[in-house]
Amino acid sequence: MFRPLPFFIGLRYTRAKRRNHFISFISLISMLGLTLGVLVMILVLSVMNGFDRELRTRILGMVPHASINGYQPIEDWRSLASQLEADPQVVAAAPFIQMQGMLTHNGSVAPVLVSGIIPEAEARVSIIDQHMQAGTLDDLKEGEFGIIIGELIAKRFNVQVGDKLTFVMPEASVTPAGVFPRLKRFHVTGVFKVGAELDASMALIHAADAARLSRWEPGQVQGVRLRLVDLFQAPQVAWNLVSQLPGDYYAQDWTRSHGNLFAAIRMEKTMIGLLLLLIVAVAAFNIISTLVMVVTDKKADIAILRTLGASPGTIMGVFMVQGSVIGVVGTLAGGILGVLAALNVSALVAGLEKLLGTQFLSSDVYFISYLPSQLIWTDVVIICTAALGMSFLATLYPAWRASRTEPAEALRYD
Repeated sequence: MFRPLPFFIGLRYTRAKRRNHFISFISLISMLGLTLGVLVMILVLSVMNGFDRELRTRILGMVPHASINGYQPIEDWRSLASQLEADPQVVAAAPFIQMQGMLTHNGSVAPVLVSGIIPEAEARVSIIDQHMQAGTLDDLKEGEFGIIIGELIAKRFNVQVGDKLTFVMPEASVTPAGVFPRLKRFHVTGVFKVGAELDASMALIHAADAARLSRWEPGQVQGVRLRLVDLFQAPQVAWNLVSQLPGDYYAQDWTRSHGNLFAAIRMEKTMIGLLLLLIVAVAAFNIISTLVMVVTDKKADIAILRTLGASPGTIMGVFMVQGSVIGVVGTLAGGILGVLAALNVSALVAGLEKLLGTQFLSSDVYFISYLPSQLIWTDVVIICTAALGMSFLATLYPAWRASRTEPAEALRYD
């Protein structure tokens, strides 16, 4: 007889009596609070996912996912690259020579990591060719000692394509006149901008010119850098490749050079997610106060239902349904609005910047000039499930208290 009652009465009790609109107002506030909490959590996590994606795409698009290096200069890098590309986890391979030193121009000095590359091979493992502001990779010609620099280096030295820079190597040359640092004059053939710290610390030259500066034979390289199918498998893949190669080689991967950065981003996302979850928890447990007030308001109704034969379980179900309705509606509304906001936040912020005539993310300060967003449906499911779970838990105590109401006590003063 009373099996359908919990659902229908619970829905009816989401609104209090006409003479008591305050409880209806509290129910609405609880629902809106839950909606806002879910919306904000989806939006913030999507923006953090967007920043993580941009960092991963830009920085790890420039640095090697993994590299196979020789203890001695590698003579036949093409044969080595062919062996490595035969592995299904390897997308492409390209040779490199790395040198550390300083660039100088008109008295200004900047530390730099110079990579010797072969332009046609580098384009297969790097995104550098997609971010050239001036010149191209093909402008690096063997024997011409051209150099491609980052935008921040170009701004620091106030140079452009065609200007000269001096590369100072951390070695000394002994001559009859004394000991002098090794210097080499380069001319700027290109400027790139990936929007990361690499714009201020990285430069590219032709691999043949790097071999000459290293006093190696033509064609010799330091190692082969790899682009992998799954960059997060880089340590394991690199280790497997080295163990299968004949000769003396050692492996390096991006987790050694930039792993701390991405670990920090992951931890930051986790901590912010937990903090935002507290907002959802506060909104969910507002349902407790709502239901307690409803139980107080409906004591006479509860007594009548008990007198008519309703069991304590039925009464408990009525108020669990009411609290769950608030949780479900608030969570669904927050989920839908959060998804819409996450999908459109970049356009909305761009429109707001245009309307206000200002730029919130300046490319001179931040590594990107727009607000990125990446919606991950797994996050949405976890957030909505957590909100629904907390909403359901919040209904248990008030519903239990309602089921303990004694009809005689409730009707004594009515």
